[in-house]
Amino acid sequence: MYISYNWLKDFVDFALAPQELADRLTLAGIAVESVTELGKDISGVVTGRIEKIDPHPNADKLVITRVNTGEEKLQIITAATNVKEGDVIPVALEGAKLAGGFVIKRAKLRGVESRGMMCSGQELGIDAKTMSAEQAHGIMILPPGTPLGRDAKEILGLNDFILELDLTPNRGDCLSVVGVAREVAALLGRPFRLAEPSFPETGENISGQVRVDIDAPDLCRRYVARLIKNVRIGRSPLWMQSRLRAAGMRPISNLVDVTNYVMLEMGQPLHAFDYDKLVDHHIIVRRAKDGENMVSLDEVLRELNQDMLVIADPSGPVAVAGVMGGLSTEVTDNTTSILLESAYFNPVSIRRTSKSLGLRSEASLRFEKGIDLGGCLQAINRAAQLIYDMDAGDVVNGVVDNYISPVSEKTIMFRPKRATYVLGLDIPKEKASDILSRLQFKVQDAGADLLVTVPTYRVDVSIEEDLIEEVARIYGYHEVPATLPSGSASHGAKTREQSFRTMIADAMAGAGFNEVVTYSFTNPRVFDLMNLPADSPFRNTVKIQNPLSEEHSVMRTMMLPGLLEVLAKNFNRRMQEGAVFELGTIFTPGQEGHPHEERHVLAAAAMGRAPGNWKMQPREFDFYFLKGVLESIFRELGTEDVKFYPEKANPSFHPGRTATLDAGERKIGIIGELHPSVLERYDLPERVVAFEIDFEGLYAVSGKPKVYNPLPKFPGIERDLAIVLKRENQAGDIMETIRKTGGKLLRSVSLFDIYHGEQVPAGYQSMAFALKFQAADRTLTDAEVSEVTAAIAAELSSRFGAQLRG
Repeated sequence: MYISYNWLKDFVDFALAPQELADRLTLAGIAVESVTELGKDISGVVTGRIEKIDPHPNADKLVITRVNTGEEKLQIITAATNVKEGDVIPVALEGAKLAGGFVIKRAKLRGVESRGMMCSGQELGIDAKTMSAEQAHGIMILPPGTPLGRDAKEILGLNDFILELDLTPNRGDCLSVVGVAREVAALLGRPFRLAEPSFPETGENISGQVRVDIDAPDLCRRYVARLIKNVRIGRSPLWMQSRLRAAGMRPISNLVDVTNYVMLEMGQPLHAFDYDKLVDHHIIVRRAKDGENMVSLDEVLRELNQDMLVIADPSGPVAVAGVMGGLSTEVTDNTTSILLESAYFNPVSIRRTSKSLGLRSEASLRFEKGIDLGGCLQAINRAAQLIYDMDAGDVVNGVVDNYISPVSEKTIMFRPKRATYVLGLDIPKEKASDILSRLQFKVQDAGADLLVTVPTYRVDVSIEEDLIEEVARIYGYHEVPATLPSGSASHGAKTREQSFRTMIADAMAGAGFNEVVTYSFTNPRVFDLMNLPADSPFRNTVKIQNPLSEEHSVMRTMMLPGLLEVLAKNFNRRMQEGAVFELGTIFTPGQEGHPHEERHVLAAAAMGRAPGNWKMQPREFDFYFLKGVLESIFRELGTEDVKFYPEKANPSFHPGRTATLDAGERKIGIIGELHPSVLERYDLPERVVAFEIDFEGLYAVSGKPKVYNPLPKFPGIERDLAIVLKRENQAGDIMETIRKTGGKLLRSVSLFDIYHGEQVPAGYQSMAFALKFQAADRTLTDAEVSEVTAAIAAELSSRFGAQLRG
């Protein structure tokens, strides 16, 4: 919101410098983002009239003009084509400074002397968007009656400062000059003045010439209309044009400019209809019908629906209420009578309509935040006064005021003791009463308390705490004393689950994985990319009611697609190696009548090779690398034994290079190489390994306490055990049996060789294990170790049919 410093002075007298005023407003909660001085670089520019134009003797595109500035007549050469004799224009004299630091000097153009320059709007620092193309790039033409020799900055309103406000959503009342002026008056303790509009009315009463029906009273509580006849379309006064430009608006015509001027001044959007184009001169405020459409003022066909409020006549919609008017009733140069509209529309309805149509206007911005229901009549009367003062039309006698639901002023009890408790600051009752009165609240004494009536334009004030805030911000937040917080202090700490999450993230990062965060919503197409069958439970998704796009229309049921998209983007940018992980949430629909379920999942994916260092060669990311990472993390987390079992049925993974993770009887995850067809669809290299683990399942079997064991004092004995058994037996099951049979004397077991070939029968394999035996209280003898080794061999023979290899 842009506010003119000079415009504020129409309503309150003050002498504060613009920046000081901005600081005071900001401290009171009306944040001022910037203060801009208009015409800052402009000097030496006066008004002049072109008295004579002659052709240049040496140039076809130049003319020689004689310009009267009131004190002297100057010869100025120009190439402008939009000037004629009698035009009043801004003239830059010798030594004048223009926008951008340009200095005017006496010059000769094709042998003829030129003393000065005629100015365009842009050369005076006026934003081109607020002017017509002719005024912006050609010479700026001023009204014929403009006095000569006057400072152009004063005439064009460039001796002003513009305050750019950054308002909070609740302060819709400050989207107007009057609203900000009330704040200034309250802050400075100066009188606020707002005169009631006054103008003569003519002709027959409006009641027989205009009819207004409100068929949607829940969306339109008030509709006020005035009729203006004998309309004379023309340019608005220069002072009005200047103020509109200062607010970032382009002047169009006197009648359109009046509606914009009143909106900026009083915060009430107005609209003007061509009265003669309204069928039966009948206004109907109703919901749109499905399938209806209307061409708006920007010449775009708008599709309407029954959730939108429209202004219609018996033939159909003529405006989208509170957003934009229709082209069919546009005010043109041929208009002779206009119907002015000043109404109150439901803020939620306007916001939804504006968003649905993709139309956001200055009017809709104000309606969305809530305007003054009690100020509709005053605003339309102000517009009528301006039209009369400009001699732009005759105001017809009377006004149509269809006031369905009159506003009732809110009365709130203000308790000074409560204010002291809330603020920690003792503001005397008399001071609080003075502040509220300066803010235009009606205050009555109620003994120890105050009875406060809130004006209708302050829609943001509804409870006692709102009044306390009003008193505090005008009194000054800087007056609130600094105090130390009181109360009992408690030591913050993470829960066990939060600590567990942190440990996992740290362990994954320590293993060389980068943490990523991907979208929780996804495209249903990813299930096809992951090879999932039509009946896969992963396709049972939580659907988003209003998705931003099809790409993000359902909530994810698995984590891997997001990680694969990260790897694919990196791979396409020649980052051919990388490992990423995410600890996120997946979503599954609940049973009928129940909300969806959310589960945390740890997922990771890697491609390429793990980086090496000075003592270790780079290693390819494969199944065993990922398995080793998980096993080291399980040990770090104190996780009970998790077993890996072959998995061939998962269509997303490579058969024969995939395993499930089981903890007891519970399956908690899957690990392996992704299926080649999945990699092809994601444009990934030949090998990508990944895993997904249920976080809750992992958490349930974790947290086994770590027990300190001192270093052994007695030496151990190492033995190798080589066995031959059928190839379908798993190494994990063999090692588990060895550990259980070896008992306390067996310190460790590891597989160091697997062999299939001519040395063993077909369908069999040889497996060699390194066993280490050690006791904490003595040195073991060969006989003891041999006895345990024999027991292990016997158990392996019994369970797996294993034979010792010679």
